[in-house]
Amino acid sequence: MGLNYKIIIHIMGLLLLCNGAFMGISAGVSAFYNDGATLEIAMAAIVTLVAGGMAMLITRGHKKEVKRKEGYLIVTFGWIVMSISGVLPYIFSGAIPDVTNAFFETISGYTTTGASILDDIEILPEGILFWRSLTHWIGGMGIIVLAIAILPLLGIGGMQLFSAEAPGPSADKLHPRITDTAKRLWLIYFGYTVAETLLLKLAGMSFFDAINHSLATLSTGGFSTKNASLAYWNDQPLIQYIVILFMFLAGSNFVLSYFAFKGKIQKMLHDEEFKFYTGFIVFFTIIAALVVYFKADVPVSDYHPMVLGAAESSFRHALFQIIAVITTTGFVTADFTSWTPFLTVFFFGLMFLGGCAGSTAGGIKVMRHLLIIKNGLLEFKRTLHINAIIPVRYNNKMVPEKIVYNIIAFLVLYMLLFILGALVLSFLGLDFISAIGGAATSLGNVGPGFGTLNPLNNFNSLPELAKWWCGFLMLAGRLELFTVLILLTPYFWKKI
Repeated sequence: MGLNYKIIIHIMGLLLLCNGAFMGISAGVSAFYNDGATLEIAMAAIVTLVAGGMAMLITRGHKKEVKRKEGYLIVTFGWIVMSISGVLPYIFSGAIPDVTNAFFETISGYTTTGASILDDIEILPEGILFWRSLTHWIGGMGIIVLAIAILPLLGIGGMQLFSAEAPGPSADKLHPRITDTAKRLWLIYFGYTVAETLLLKLAGMSFFDAINHSLATLSTGGFSTKNASLAYWNDQPLIQYIVILFMFLAGSNFVLSYFAFKGKIQKMLHDEEFKFYTGFIVFFTIIAALVVYFKADVPVSDYHPMVLGAAESSFRHALFQIIAVITTTGFVTADFTSWTPFLTVFFFGLMFLGGCAGSTAGGIKVMRHLLIIKNGLLEFKRTLHINAIIPVRYNNKMVPEKIVYNIIAFLVLYMLLFILGALVLSFLGLDFISAIGGAATSLGNVGPGFGTLNPLNNFNSLPELAKWWCGFLMLAGRLELFTVLILLTPYFWKKI
């Protein structure tokens, strides 16, 4: 059977309508601050809304069925279409007039990578800064999950889209109906965003800075309204501790947050991935804090109620950067690549860890690491007891072999794509450190890299082709490889 192209185009139209509505909100913010970009952002919104409306209108007689193949196409092309339309506010306003740079900034936003080509963020109009943060927030929980929540209005089921958008090893659901699951996830996501905004405002941020950083934190994105990122508030530790808390929550499984709100705290505390995720952060923070305290030079804040001098400052900077890298948020309070060669290699390794499955974090994910380590250790037993059936267990349940094989395939593909990514970047002119750092941070959706792409610099120095290549790596990493790479295989396009 052939592909149902009408339903694909129809949902692209729906996504464009959503994107246009968010642009309209950004135009409202621009008007409120009278930043001079209101008309341009409104024009971008109108163009996007018209394009979306026309796409839905010409395909209104579509067959309301989404099969697996259509699901993969909708997810991948949905991200691309959103990114293409998302460049319009930048180009129309002149904030980023170059198409390559505008697309890089946009896809970096939607994939929640947080890598930027902007040399001076603080001169941008408020409406553009808000749109930039919104691209994070939309992409964080997944533009497709957002669409799933309203697909019943169109009489379309969304399970195929959800499985393509979230193809990881975890299949937890909050509710038997996938649309209700999506709505509950978005409610938690929205609630966390509001809570962080209020706390940051009370801690001393302006409301505008607070909402922008909340949008970036909960999406584990990393775009800031300040050139110095969170280092701008190094003299206000409370702000940084609030961001640390919400980065931690954003990097944990949102399903566990739901159970916690329902009073089922034990479900969260007994979850193996959550325990290892928390344990990794604690263990790695202790190591980094000790090295920073004894070997590195970090700024000591003078915010007297909370600061205990160099010890507190070393702990806070270490904790902040550990969580920012593990959750792939990418905020920075200091240039961690200058904290000693040991910590440079240390943080490079953390770029491959990732947060929990079911979170907005990128990377490989803690669950995959956990299951592959368990399977590796069990190979010793299987070698000694060749006739025994020794399954991998997770949360006291047997993990099907199919899942284990899927994870092994994912890890192999991830490392191959990382190596290929670094090779291409080096071919395009980057030095060794910058190439491997650029590939790792793009594929893992982390944000800052190493070498010329370190936290104190940006990606503007990349050759034009390298920016497009990094954009591809960001998309592949955000959609966990299979959803994108399967479209490049010839048998995907064969009629069955």
